[in-house]
Amino acid sequence: MIDYGLKDKVAIITGANNPWGIGATTAIAFAREGAKVVLVYKKVDRPFDATKMDRNGVDRYYGANAGNADAVESKLKEMGADYIVLESDISNEDDVKNIYSIVLDKYGRIDILFNNAATDDETGCDTIETITQKVIDDTFAVNVRGSILMTREFIKHRGSYGRVINISTDASQIFAGQITYGASKATLEALTRSIALEVAQYGITVNCVSPGPTQTGWIDDEFEKVVVPLIPMGKLIQPEDIAETVLFLASKQARMITGQVIKVSGGKAL
Repeated sequence: MIDYGLKDKVAIITGANNPWGIGATTAIAFAREGAKVVLVYKKVDRPFDATKMDRNGVDRYYGANAGNADAVESKLKEMGADYIVLESDISNEDDVKNIYSIVLDKYGRIDILFNNAATDDETGCDTIETITQKVIDDTFAVNVRGSILMTREFIKHRGSYGRVINISTDASQIFAGQITYGASKATLEALTRSIALEVAQYGITVNCVSPGPTQTGWIDDEFEKVVVPLIPMGKLIQPEDIAETVLFLASKQARMITGQVIKVSGGKAL
């Protein structure tokens, strides 16, 4: 078994409330490595929609966005992990400062930041003909401003170890039908490269993981039939595939990898 050198490291993970999601899966993976885990999430109220049921009978949008972190916290508690759960809005500067204040008070340092939180439009208003200012502002507030604020505070409070991992999408360069979401992720990839150069002098690495279609509870059976033929390796990406990539980028072994966008897409969008 590979020792990633993550024991007792302090890792902040945003967007960690979906129990089937990348954030929650990564948090559990860090905990298995002995890291101290900070879960950050924002509860988004959405009504249950029976037309959006996944194979488990759960409204996939509710599961991904509207729940609290109880299921993830229960798993971490069962593992005997050392963790904090914080409900907070990363697009708000004061909230971000408060997150770091709480974590520093408890652990004294922060070693790893995984900027996983994101939002997109589900009303059909993210095309050039239907786009609204609200969709633009809401999407960039979380996906870009939130990630910048979280990273800025991480750099301010840097210790002797520093890893920042952002999350993008393999459709960041072309995403017709979700133009603002795609643009926000392309922006995050550009920020990854620029910030990596700025903070390399401190020994901090900044990288980005770009997932292909990942089964976090939102891909139903019918959509799976459409998506899988587009993936050369012939199957959906799983949250564990992303979590393991994040673990590596956070590890001591990845100390000389920085400014990179790593596609985990089964060969899609090469």
